[in-house]
Amino acid sequence: MTNTLDPRPMRSAPAAFILWLLCFAGLCGLHRFYLGRPWTGLLWLLTFGLLGIGQLIDLFLIPSMLREGALESRIDRMERERALSRG
Repeated sequence: MTNTLDPRPMRSAPAAFILWLLCFAGLCGLHRFYLGRPWTGLLWLLTFGLLGIGQLIDLFLIPSMLREGALESRIDRMERERALSRG
């Protein structure tokens, strides 16, 4: 069941990894903006992915960031459904 009122849509893993690859074009941190982390995305953008170290670490962290976002979205949806059923 898809809820069109969901404020946090599900994120795509291929899209996140493609945005991660843009670091090779000098645009580091775009994957963090996409995954809902604007402050660290800005930090990555201004420091070239923490001089490449943070960008490399993010290659392994993207799957967990995607899972965390999906979990938060499910929790929000369950809370909204519970609030609607109560009244």
